[in-house]
Amino acid sequence: MIEELRIHDLGVITDASLPLGPGLSVVTGETGAGKTMVVTALGLLLGGRSDAGAVRTGAKSAVAEATVRLEPGHAAVVRAEEAGADIEEHDGAAELLVARTVGADGRSRAHVGGRSTPVGVLAEVGAQLVVIHGQSEQLRLKGPAAQRHALDTFAGEPFARMRRDYAALYTQWNAARRELEHLVSSSRERIREAESLEAALAEIAGVDPQPGEDEALKAESGRLANAEALRLAAQQAHEAILAEDFGEGSDATTLVDVARRALEHVAEHDAALAGSAERLAEVGYILNDIAQELASYATSLDTEGPGRLAEVEERRAALGGLTRKYAPTLDEVIAWAEQGQKRLFELQDDDGRIESLAAQIAEDEARLRALAAEMTDARRAAAAELSECVSEELTALAMPDATLQVDVGETGELGPDGADTVAILLQPHAGAPARPLGKGASGGELSRVMLAIEVVLAAVDPVPTFVFDEVDSGVGGRAAVEIGRRLAMLARNVQVLVVTHLPQVAAFADRHITVIKTSVVAGRDASGGEGVTSSDVRVLEEGERVVELARMLAGQEDSASARAHALELLEDAQSARAATAR
Repeated sequence: MIEELRIHDLGVITDASLPLGPGLSVVTGETGAGKTMVVTALGLLLGGRSDAGAVRTGAKSAVAEATVRLEPGHAAVVRAEEAGADIEEHDGAAELLVARTVGADGRSRAHVGGRSTPVGVLAEVGAQLVVIHGQSEQLRLKGPAAQRHALDTFAGEPFARMRRDYAALYTQWNAARRELEHLVSSSRERIREAESLEAALAEIAGVDPQPGEDEALKAESGRLANAEALRLAAQQAHEAILAEDFGEGSDATTLVDVARRALEHVAEHDAALAGSAERLAEVGYILNDIAQELASYATSLDTEGPGRLAEVEERRAALGGLTRKYAPTLDEVIAWAEQGQKRLFELQDDDGRIESLAAQIAEDEARLRALAAEMTDARRAAAAELSECVSEELTALAMPDATLQVDVGETGELGPDGADTVAILLQPHAGAPARPLGKGASGGELSRVMLAIEVVLAAVDPVPTFVFDEVDSGVGGRAAVEIGRRLAMLARNVQVLVVTHLPQVAAFADRHITVIKTSVVAGRDASGGEGVTSSDVRVLEEGERVVELARMLAGQEDSASARAHALELLEDAQSARAATAR
């Protein structure tokens, strides 16, 4: 709900703060005092069109701000968080600040949660917060989708389960239809793709690459290309370790053996030298092993010969052809071939898949049509109940001959919401044709129609805040009392703000706000400009309410009889509220 509404330099309102709360709040005041500026401010916060003419004369800009308190998971909070808004939490509730500034030059700025945002984002957030029913605009249930949603919500949880089952099946059915359409329309492209894949997989299979083979061949190629140098190096190393060409006793093994024997002769006199002799013996064994390995290595180079190098280079060229065509590395070529084989199986199974999809689509469509027929029956039953409930409310709201009709028609075509069209129509009096909402009714009548609808829907489809501007236009007496009673009934579930001129309605309020024309400066002001009207907005105390109601009743707030009548109105309204609550 809206905790506080702040208005600055909007119309005749210089600076006002309206502390709101749960229940029913009414705004009253003399004609021209600026009551509708409250609704205008809320309209700006809903992303409505800005008007530089609404900026107070002499001011640079007009500002409308609201502090809203909501459940943390509310749709408005989620949308604001998506827009990067800062959301504060107090006592388990989310607190959101929304603001709109309109410059005297016509430029407009919007803020959500302290962050500058496009006006469109403010409108998306505001649509989840407030519904305005005014003389010139009806923002709720204005389109077929909204009307269908209202009816579906009124139908209750059993219908909601049916609709969820339908939606899940419709998604499956529609996906299968798209896949079938794609298979049929792209058959030639898929045939060409299959042929291309077959050729590529045949080429890869012909080469038969193995994981890591390219790196192994690269290493072998380098070894074979430098075979002579490697053989000479191995031979020289072998001879240095164990060979006669280096001269008597000059190879490594002989020198190590001489050193070992020299130490062994005296090792019995010093343990340190004995340890060195043992380590030299180990070195001798290691040198002999290395010498044998080098001899084998040189022999292997001799046996491979130049033919093996040609084979290696030819194989590397074949593998390189694959990496140039299909993937940067050989391992990726192998992975590509595996995926390509799977894709080829899919393409080759088109006929079977088409047959399977066609059977699935036919089966799903039959189930969908059965569900759609059930939804149509459920909607028509709910439409009849909704029409009856709203029509009863209209009778109490001084529209005894008006009838609300909720028409459910079948399109014959399956859609995401079924196969129905939903239209809410109003028959203003007997014999008149039923027409869509907003046509064939005055602004005041339409506001009462929307009030009747909202009272019926409030328990199942509430919006945090409802605003009614001049909902009581053209009525009085008992009808006005009934309007007040129903506004109070609506306010049991949601926050309601009403701009009214009827004391019978204002008497039902939990909170009475008045707009007071504080000054009228005639002629020209000190700066030479035209005189302007200024208004103040404040919440009335209980005693002040009697005075305001007396003014609304007789225009004589000082009249004792008018005050007595006002007090009686208040007492009757409170009694009526208490009786309704029971």
